[in-house]
Amino acid sequence: MKILLIQPPKPPLSIGGEELHFFEPLSLEYVGAGVIDDHDVRIHDMRIDEDLPGVLKNFKPQMVGLTALTVHVNVVKELLKEIKVQLPHVTTVVGGHHATVAPMDFQCPQVDLIVSGEAVFTFKELVRRIEAQESLADLAGVAYRDENGVFQSTPHDVFVALDSLPMPARELTAQHRGKYFSQWMKPMAAVVTSKGCPFRCNYCVIWKLTGGKRQTREPKKIVAELLTLEEEWIFFADYESLVDVDRMYELARLIKEAGIKKRYTLYSRADTIVDHPKLIEAWREIGLNMVIVGFEFFRDEDLAQVNKGSTIAQNEQAIKVLNGFGINIAPYFMVRQEFDREDFAQLRAYLKRLALPFASIFILTPLPGTDLYEERKDEFISDKYDFFDFFHTILPTKLPLKDFYEEVYQTWKAPTSFFNALKLASNFRLRDLPAATMRVKRSLEKVRKAHLDH
Repeated sequence: MKILLIQPPKPPLSIGGEELHFFEPLSLEYVGAGVIDDHDVRIHDMRIDEDLPGVLKNFKPQMVGLTALTVHVNVVKELLKEIKVQLPHVTTVVGGHHATVAPMDFQCPQVDLIVSGEAVFTFKELVRRIEAQESLADLAGVAYRDENGVFQSTPHDVFVALDSLPMPARELTAQHRGKYFSQWMKPMAAVVTSKGCPFRCNYCVIWKLTGGKRQTREPKKIVAELLTLEEEWIFFADYESLVDVDRMYELARLIKEAGIKKRYTLYSRADTIVDHPKLIEAWREIGLNMVIVGFEFFRDEDLAQVNKGSTIAQNEQAIKVLNGFGINIAPYFMVRQEFDREDFAQLRAYLKRLALPFASIFILTPLPGTDLYEERKDEFISDKYDFFDFFHTILPTKLPLKDFYEEVYQTWKAPTSFFNALKLASNFRLRDLPAATMRVKRSLEKVRKAHLDH
């Protein structure tokens, strides 16, 4: 069977995304790996190549699969309409994060099948059954149409042994390997070492997707994958890489013993950093370059409202730990819709006091599947999925929308530490710095004018 897997572009109104970070379509590389031995499989990354009609005409796939985050829902639906017009008899499949948390959003005429949960083995079995003309009725994690055209489904498996998954089929993106990046880190490869999270933040759905449990890969398996990668820069695509302390010590040791020379970026909670500075040191010795930390807010009461489970004191101590080891910090903060001008002024003063090189400022967004979504969905001023990008507000704001976005814009631009910002900029190759600066500038200008989108 000819199978085309598509990474969709973000919608035109959405802000951020690949303008700031451009990661490989890892989920599609995993799905492709499950079927590549028995089928003719291609990945089409529409963020790079917009010519989908040309690909459909030349490749003539029998099955087309698309992945979608919440922000991609409308784009994916429109793409599937176009695909069905050009290839009326092609089988269309939608999977990914949003298909898992809200599969009913894809129960529309242009969608034939919906895959929820970890899709590698589900998709492989789905393809086999379609070719063999077997029933899909008992296939977990698949929604299909019955004889009356009504979608029927079975729940997806929450637990998947990550070590049983095949290696991602990165040969399917070979022509684009040099284009994936984050800031100055290019080319960059993404590696999954775990899934799930032991914490219960109310704005996050990740812990729910794995039944509240954390799933991990054996360190030896991760090292084996790292040895296959040519990229110098590695992004650990986990939601909290360091929380499994003993396992991460073991992984650091094995990487060192294998003589792997790469540089790493990963997510970590502030409290993990504070509680385990020796682990940070061990990772610095093998190439840890940047840690992404969700500090979220600058007041403990705001952290408590989202059930973060950490404190402002821990956030500030984590900065000291990372600075002490010379590791770059990518600090993430959120603003709540209840913020007034004084709140924004206090946040900017706080960021200046921390002397961070920069700070990413996102708007609290109740994503489908989260506790926060259920608590506040009746308040939404827009349910347009194109706005679920963390740069548009879904909830009503205390300030007029124009003023709210202006405050967000000014907070992004607020000076923190000129010296540290200059030091951070020195990581870039001189020829890459102007383009990176322009990407950020364009995104911020969109934020400033985001009130016009509503």
